[in-house]
Amino acid sequence: MKRVKTGARRRAKTGHCLAVLIGVVALSGCVQIETPDKPIEINLNINIRQEVVYRLDGDAKKLIEQNSEIF
Repeated sequence: MKRVKTGARRRAKTGHCLAVLIGVVALSGCVQIETPDKPIEINLNINIRQEVVYRLDGDAKKLIEQNSEIF
């Protein structure tokens, strides 16, 4: 029994792969993309909440408490 050379094997594999690829392309369906009749509506319900945290040193806090009518 004779062994097939490496080059012949590679060509045979390439030929089989090519045949499969051509078959897949030939049997694939047609894809159509159309724009919708109505405009696309994007509804974003976003709740934005911001918290401001600040710290005052003791002297500044006392000054604010003494002059609370200013603030």
